[in-house]
Amino acid sequence: MLTIAELRAKNNKMSQKELAEALGTTQTSVSNWEKNQQSMNGSNLTKVAKFFKVSTDALLGLDRDE
Repeated sequence: MLTIAELRAKNNKMSQKELAEALGTTQTSVSNWEKNQQSMNGSNLTKVAKFFKVSTDALLGLDRDE
C-alpha cells in the first residue's frame, strides 16, 4: 500500500498544506486521510491518485504490485 505521506515525501517533501492547496481541500483533511487512508471518499481518492499518478488500488492497498 502506498501511503499519502510516502507519496508526499517522494514529491520533494511536499507538506500536507501544499498538497491540500493543490487538491482544493484543507490540511486537516489531508492529515485525516493519512491517518485512515481507506476512509477517503471516492472523489478525493481519485484526486490524490491522479495528482501522484498512481492507481486508486495502490492507495487502498489492493494493488499486488505495490
